[in-house]
Amino acid sequence: MAQLVETVGSKGVVKRTEFVRIITRALHSLGYEEIGTLLENQSGIPLQSQEISSFKNQVLAGNWDQSVETLHAISLLDKSTLTSQASFLIWEQQFLEFLRDDHILDSLNTLRKKIAPLDINSNRVQELASCTISPPEDLNIESRLEILEKLHNFLPPSLMIHPTRLESIIEEAISLRRLSCLYHNISDRNVSLYSDHKCGMSRLPCQSKQILHMHVDEVWFLQFSHNGKYLASSSKDESAIIWEVTDGGEVLFGHKLGHEKPVLTVSWSPDDDQLLTCGEGEVIKRWEANSGRLLHVYERTDFGFISCAWCPVGFILAGTTDQSIILLDLEGAELDCWKDYALRMSEMAITNDGTRILSIYEDSSIAVIDREKKKILRLLPQEGVITSFSLSNDNKVLLVNLLNRGIHFWSLLEGYEGLISRYEGRISTRFIIRSCLGGLEETFIASGSEDSRVFIWHRGQRIPIMQLQSIHTGTVNCVSWNPTNIHMLASASDDHKIVIWGPPS
Repeated sequence: MAQLVETVGSKGVVKRTEFVRIITRALHSLGYEEIGTLLENQSGIPLQSQEISSFKNQVLAGNWDQSVETLHAISLLDKSTLTSQASFLIWEQQFLEFLRDDHILDSLNTLRKKIAPLDINSNRVQELASCTISPPEDLNIESRLEILEKLHNFLPPSLMIHPTRLESIIEEAISLRRLSCLYHNISDRNVSLYSDHKCGMSRLPCQSKQILHMHVDEVWFLQFSHNGKYLASSSKDESAIIWEVTDGGEVLFGHKLGHEKPVLTVSWSPDDDQLLTCGEGEVIKRWEANSGRLLHVYERTDFGFISCAWCPVGFILAGTTDQSIILLDLEGAELDCWKDYALRMSEMAITNDGTRILSIYEDSSIAVIDREKKKILRLLPQEGVITSFSLSNDNKVLLVNLLNRGIHFWSLLEGYEGLISRYEGRISTRFIIRSCLGGLEETFIASGSEDSRVFIWHRGQRIPIMQLQSIHTGTVNCVSWNPTNIHMLASASDDHKIVIWGPPS
């Protein structure tokens, strides 16, 4: 028989022995025991040594003394680790099983003669000792198979291959392929192993599917509901509209909501049952989403409102024309109020836990404010005049839109705050242009532009990967990516139109 080469694959980096053992391990894990054994016999490459086989059988059979002796006999082990953590885990299991079976003296003997002499994890030793005096009703004892899984961590992978090692390698390969794919916008569940994965532009919402004409003046803002079943838009025409998104992806007119002044913005309640609309220096109105019924009007005689947001606990946050932030209950009672003349109240967001408010500070910084203490925690200085910003769904990153400076991508993670990337290509020299995150895991960034175009970037690319076909004829003020239908994007423009974008037919 010809001698087998030591590696497989065209690059010579995959060791044949490791490759066969990992396949064998996968076969046994999937329940194909006979095929796994046949592979061992035919290849002449055993899955594991006799010592490891004995050790596993001893643990599963509860032969604790023998299992520790076998561990001591295994080569390639860090003996200090062996005599500390691994031995502790084995003797602890023996102790708990004795206690479960009411063998109190045996459990005490294990604690005193085997566990305590290891001289580690003293807090746990005290907990075990207290169990002998007053045993809890539920000892919460792990199965021997679970203990064996934990012991995997103390054995070199070359001795004891993890049952899911093959799956881990494949999943990592899929993740790496996905990261290198600029257009990846499908669930990993739909990725096939039969060929190298590569998405095309067809995975992104790059084709006009619908044009909505109900507004009669500039459309300034739009936002999908959290469940993706509604789209709300607001306009200079003194109205907002609730649109319904069908299961088939069609957007239908639902309800027109009236104001006496242009409507600056909208905000969906956490459960998507209600919508806030904010008139320009006017009132905030609260509406029932499915009926369009007006539920409440929030107004003041001494100032007007210019922004609004829902707090997660059901309160309403409002920005006012006199530089104040007001917290209201649903009936309009003022719960809290504070003022900072350096804050620009027209832009405001609140984190999912309701503890932090974000706003623009002196035109060129983002202020992170502690809501309860009414105190600015930190400022995130920008490189120019901020027009708007957008917070990611997980509150970990922030998109900041700047005049003549493109879009800046910031990390908000505590200890890691800072500018991650810049995105170029769109035109924003005079107007408020709003961008958004979207697509699978919010991998993409979309934005309108003063040249009537819609741009899409991949998070990892400064230059747009896509410029959508010109449908609009005026400045595209705002875009919104459907959070549940990752293939649907909406854009709003000064041309009075809303365009719904989807994958090419």
